Amino acid sequence: MNKDWLEKDFYALLGVSKDATADEIKKKYRKLARELHPDKNPGDKPAEERFKAVSEAYDVLSDDAKRKEYDEARSLFAGGGYRPGGGGASGGFGRGQQYDVNMGDMFGEDAGGFGDFLGGIFNRGRGGAARPQQPRRGQDLESSLTLSFDDALDGVTVPLRLSTDAPCSSCHGTGARAGTVPRTCPTCEGSGQTSRNAGGFAFADPCVTCRGRGLFVDDPCPSCHGSGRGLSSRTVQARIPAGVRNGARIRLKGKGGSGERGGPSGDLLVDVIIAAHPVFDRKGDNVTVTVPITFSEAALGADVSVPTPRGGSVKVKLPSGTSNGRTFRVRGKGIRRKDGTNGDLLATVEVTVPQNLSSDARDALQQYADQTADHDPRKDLFALAEGAAGSRGTA
Repeated sequence: MNKDWLEKDFYALLGVSKDATADEIKKKYRKLARELHPDKNPGDKPAEERFKAVSEAYDVLSDDAKRKEYDEARSLFAGGGYRPGGGGASGGFGRGQQYDVNMGDMFGEDAGGFGDFLGGIFNRGRGGAARPQQPRRGQDLESSLTLSFDDALDGVTVPLRLSTDAPCSSCHGTGARAGTVPRTCPTCEGSGQTSRNAGGFAFADPCVTCRGRGLFVDDPCPSCHGSGRGLSSRTVQARIPAGVRNGARIRLKGKGGSGERGGPSGDLLVDVIIAAHPVFDRKGDNVTVTVPITFSEAALGADVSVPTPRGGSVKVKLPSGTSNGRTFRVRGKGIRRKDGTNGDLLATVEVTVPQNLSSDARDALQQYADQTADHDPRKDLFALAEGAAGSRGTA
């Protein structure tokens, strides 16, 4: 709630009653807005200020939730909690007036549900008593994990060694030396917080005596020096889902730091790094692989063996005249999807050129070249290039 609302009577600004209907408020606002609009009153500063005030009033009263909150706040402070300076005035509040918040009215029995609402904001209960500290959720922890390409295909459960903040093993979280016990902090009376007044409002700060624990230790534990906390190493089993991507962050619920005062544990955030594979790569839910083939296999066709993820191989049939860079799809050999199905294996062939030829192989290739001398694979290339050049010349 905006405390400025308490200084303004929006109903008086619009000239309507407190029980005015939404239509009555809208009708009155439109009339005033037309009269006070800066375009209609150029250079008239009072009219401009009044226009802003009327607009603010309409913004609050036209919104059911804001209007209810405004009415409750005004009703709360009407019983003496709000005291304008310079004499009481009916209707709006003028400049230079001050307000004094009556904390008894705000948080006492007469405040009803709204007192509970404000008491939650300022950490105070009915009657002004400090509320005990609430359970606190444990911290979220971060870790990183490097997976092999194969483990990322179908998911894997891996153990992670974590060093986390936990109750001290020597004093079991009390902060006191063995054989002694802590006592209630005399400053905050066990709440872990102290109140600080600022302009009539009470704000809660962590108690400096017990550092927010609510307990005071006369003879501190030598291991944790009275904090009650220490480092603890533990191993958690982290389930990494199938098909996880490189750079993904996995959230493991409840695997983080322990909560305090009965609060739940935090989460463990695992950043996943997938190691590169020497043969396979990934494209979406598919696995890709480049398969070298010979010129004769591409020209004449062949059945070639292709390695698959998870081990083994499959036979891929190459038709005669297979071009370099052609991709063949092997169904169901790719990444495991969330629905239990698998992506595919995409095998792209790459024609390799032998670096060393025997004399017989060289003679055979020369005979092949002689037999195909009338075939010019670059014929269309030059025709297209010349056609493009001619079109530029006539442009």
